[in-house]
Amino acid sequence: MIETHAHIYDDQFDEDRDDMLKRAFDAGVKQIWMPNCDHETINGMLALENQYPDVCLPMIGVHPCYIKENYEQELYIVENLLSRSHLRPFPMIGEIGIDFYWDLNFVPQQEEAFIAQLRLAKKYNLPICIHSRNSKNGELNAIVRCIELIEQFGWSDLRGIFHCFSGNLEEAQRVIGLNFLLGIGGVVTFKNGGMDKVLPSVDLKYIVLETDAPYLAPVPHRGKRNEVAYIELVARRIAELKQVSFQEVVQQTTENALHLIRK
Repeated sequence: MIETHAHIYDDQFDEDRDDMLKRAFDAGVKQIWMPNCDHETINGMLALENQYPDVCLPMIGVHPCYIKENYEQELYIVENLLSRSHLRPFPMIGEIGIDFYWDLNFVPQQEEAFIAQLRLAKKYNLPICIHSRNSKNGELNAIVRCIELIEQFGWSDLRGIFHCFSGNLEEAQRVIGLNFLLGIGGVVTFKNGGMDKVLPSVDLKYIVLETDAPYLAPVPHRGKRNEVAYIELVARRIAELKQVSFQEVVQQTTENALHLIRK
């Protein structure tokens, strides 16, 4: 299995990180993709890449929840690292996007940063990992807004993942139509997560696995710290919803992930 989204550098893992990773490898995880948040998370992420080369892969980007007054400086750091990618490559830009859930004060800056990082993805021909979280009342739809911004610029050659996809079937079809994949994590195991109404109608070739560890632990660990090994629970639930074997889910989602970063 390929874990396409885990914050394994997070301090929640400081006491048992190596043991947590061993559990992941024992569960069959072959690769872990690490989304960046801002300049403060880069060093921890790269240290893990050095410790587990070709297994722990770092993304580079600015998370929308970390877009504040200094966002232009954060973007400068990202572009500077990408400009030296011949020395140390990043396979993906992320996580980037729009968050309507936590703080609406910087939404205009979030959109500016998102567009700037989409341009970097085009410039360096890299896939992107998109964070798109709706407002608490559901009135502000971040998935749709991210789609609109991509369509607005006519960037049909972009590719990537809508991480932690939680939209409806129509939104899933729009995402797939843009040449993006759906990142499916612990929400698929939630009773009211809504994925049971979406995934049966989505071909496996458009799905990748993730946990978003240490967040969004799947049932029966919901509410506790998430970890990469729990990705098996995600894959097994997808297999149930798709009425296919666990092994077919593992094989197809692995192919999808590898194809994305090898283009």
